[in-house]
Amino acid sequence: MAPTRKEPARKVAAAAPPLSAEAQLEALRRGTVEIISEEDLRAKLRAGRPLRVKLGLDPSAPDLHIGIAIVLRKLRQFQDLGHEAIIVIGDFTAMIGDPTGKKQVRPMLTPEEVEANAATYRDQYGRILDAQRTRLTFNSQWLSPIRFSELIRIASKTTVARILERDDFQTRLRGGIAVHLHEILYPLCQAYDSVALQADVELGGTDQKFNNLMGRDLQREFGQSPQVVVLTPLLPGVDGVEKMSKSLGNAIGITEAPAEMYGKVMSVPDAVMPAYFEFATDISAADLARLKRGLEDRSLHPRDLKRRLAREIVTVWHGLSAAAQAEKAFDRVFVARDVPEEVPEVLMHLDVQARDVLRRKATRLLVDLGLATSQSEARRLIAQGGVAVDGERIADVSADIEVRDGMVVRVGKRRFARIRVH
Repeated sequence: MAPTRKEPARKVAAAAPPLSAEAQLEALRRGTVEIISEEDLRAKLRAGRPLRVKLGLDPSAPDLHIGIAIVLRKLRQFQDLGHEAIIVIGDFTAMIGDPTGKKQVRPMLTPEEVEANAATYRDQYGRILDAQRTRLTFNSQWLSPIRFSELIRIASKTTVARILERDDFQTRLRGGIAVHLHEILYPLCQAYDSVALQADVELGGTDQKFNNLMGRDLQREFGQSPQVVVLTPLLPGVDGVEKMSKSLGNAIGITEAPAEMYGKVMSVPDAVMPAYFEFATDISAADLARLKRGLEDRSLHPRDLKRRLAREIVTVWHGLSAAAQAEKAFDRVFVARDVPEEVPEVLMHLDVQARDVLRRKATRLLVDLGLATSQSEARRLIAQGGVAVDGERIADVSADIEVRDGMVVRVGKRRFARIRVH
């Protein structure tokens, strides 16, 4: 469960009092995409013993971001419900490289690279988990000693057809791109982690579903009760297109400074705000439902919601005071910066047929304000990143703008218009 709102994320909250199995299940549903299966999880919770909850981290990238933090926050929730949190650093499997989502073979990491990245992970996950109650393991502990004869015995528990069900393998084979034998062994190695730990639950992003289900299959083959798989979503990056990834440059790192974090959140597209609110903040379910309704029926302005989203996310990682300071810094730098004391004002009439809301397509708005000579020029200006409304860059040429009194529209560095609505 996430840290309290009064303290930065690195502070550790006290464990919650014991809850019934049904109450735990209800709490655990939030922030998940799929639980395989809820009935199995309910039965394990009713057993009344602490569950062994496993999360594997591939130390191929040394910095955690708020997308990866979603599954870590879910692990913290299990931890606060009284269960055992087990972090598996995939130091052995990282030398193979998880082929999930990859269109070509991944480079194999050296032991030195793995150790350097793993050390960074250890420092960072303590910002989310209670380190005192977290069991840290390395899968080289049980995978490195395996003899070749034992590997053959483990491999006999599954089939090539089962492994090749993976979408990314299918895509590569159809495209004539090689699938190497060591890549086929990756999901088997990850599945054996669950056998070695006798895991009750494995957490993972939706892209890990195949690997996690392999763990269930292999546990059955070894006579163990199959683990429950709890899948969390993949958070879109700040571009709103690709999943959040350090390598794609669209990530918000959990160690980034409050002002940098706030500014990045303010750049996310409106369409992904509900996902960010749901999976990257601590707001209540009732508040989340209200915000979603407000976005859908336009009773809440997207810019105001985005400012709140930025405050909420910075609060999770740095605390309330830092969030307030980050917002002030953002306003000082991006909203008020370079706005002349005297800005030309343009009068716009309120459209009473639109429920007292005046809306314009961004391209038309620029033409109406005299900031573009045509909508084609307006599209070009927006595509070039030269248009901002109240300091927020407009990235979508088809964006629909809610016009408000006093709004300042900027094109380039020196052309401004202040809207007056009546």
